[in-house]
Amino acid sequence: MMDQTYMKTKKVFPLVMSMAVPMALSMLINALYNIVDSFFIARISEDAMTAISLVFPLQNAAAAVSIGFGVGANAVTAFYLGERNQEKADGAASLSLLLSVVHSAVLTVLFFIVMHPFLRGFTESQAVLGYGIRYGRIVFSCLFIGQISLIYEKLLQAIGSVRITMVSMIAGCVTNIILDPVMIFGLGPCPAMGIQGAAIATVIGQAVSLICYLIAQARGLLYLRLSLKEGWQCRRLAGQLYSIGIPAILNQALPSLLITILNAILAAFSQTDILILGVYYKLQTFIYLTVNGIVQGIRPLVAYNYGAGMLERVREIFKTALCTAILVMAAGTVLCLLLPESLIGMFSANTATVSAGAAALRIICGGFMVSSLSVVVCGTMEGLGFGVMSFLISLLRYVVAILPSAWLLSRIIGADGVWHAFWIAEHVTAVASAVIYRRVLRRIG
Repeated sequence: MMDQTYMKTKKVFPLVMSMAVPMALSMLINALYNIVDSFFIARISEDAMTAISLVFPLQNAAAAVSIGFGVGANAVTAFYLGERNQEKADGAASLSLLLSVVHSAVLTVLFFIVMHPFLRGFTESQAVLGYGIRYGRIVFSCLFIGQISLIYEKLLQAIGSVRITMVSMIAGCVTNIILDPVMIFGLGPCPAMGIQGAAIATVIGQAVSLICYLIAQARGLLYLRLSLKEGWQCRRLAGQLYSIGIPAILNQALPSLLITILNAILAAFSQTDILILGVYYKLQTFIYLTVNGIVQGIRPLVAYNYGAGMLERVREIFKTALCTAILVMAAGTVLCLLLPESLIGMFSANTATVSAGAAALRIICGGFMVSSLSVVVCGTMEGLGFGVMSFLISLLRYVVAILPSAWLLSRIIGADGVWHAFWIAEHVTAVASAVIYRRVLRRIG
């Protein structure tokens, strides 16, 4: 059994940094992969880049299930470790692994059924449709690799072994980055495979991460006993896992819903606007994934200290994470204000697209810094076991506040109305997040 008492005894700032920095670095590398991947795909053609933008909501939905359920596994496992109940921690971890296998099988079948009609709903271009289908078939057929890898990542975070997750994630992302140009354009003995090459590189990168996790488990570095048989025997814990996991899954799925509806709104204007939205989401992951790395770092700390009955320490962890997130978002805002043309120019050589995309970035980034509050509050609620509260914040952010604003403003000022809806939604959600955080802390304090 691993000694984790440092989670409740170490000074908060260095503790948060020790957990958050490796995760933030991992997220930065992952974001870099997303940008590099899109950079090479954009070199195939704008049709290929548009296809990836249309497939993205389905990929994000798959990620939502794995990440969201992983959040439940992370929080429940860390809570029982905080209670010093190793048996239940092992049971929750084993059940999480079993259920992730089930989720993978169901999602693979579902996506193969809906992929074609989904893409047809947003484009009449046979070129775009062809690119999307070829890419999606490969990625979705190997969905189980990413799903299982994510569970290992969250379980290692739950025990505080964030350096192992950092190394594993970086290994997978670097592999993907190296293989992208090799497989897309054909270098050395590898033939040029175009967009299929990008998909294969993605799958191989995920497999490398999973292999790293399995090696860590084989060496006894997981400090949790995982067994599919034990997972079935501990199925009574499913309620706890899903009580946090389902709201977290919905949290993660909401961006897919948002992008899908915004694509439909922007389709009334031009395919260029759809491309700009897709590029923005690739770019913003570089900023938001860094903040999500901070949140991933504090979530097990919040759960562990809550399980140990140290609520004041939970408050201090929250404040430290919030201040750090604001600094990251401030840096992102500066970049989008000073270098928007350069950022958009990485994905398109079309002058009109670059100009329109730069204008969109300058508008959207107005909500970056204030969004730190809602993101950190969501992670804190999940760590405390209040998954529904976290979901309500995300629902407000991704649906209730932004979609009506985007629809209405687009009717008044065109596509720019969609970009303005982003910062409006962030400000509204920040106010609601502050209220929810205070009420929950009073309730449990």
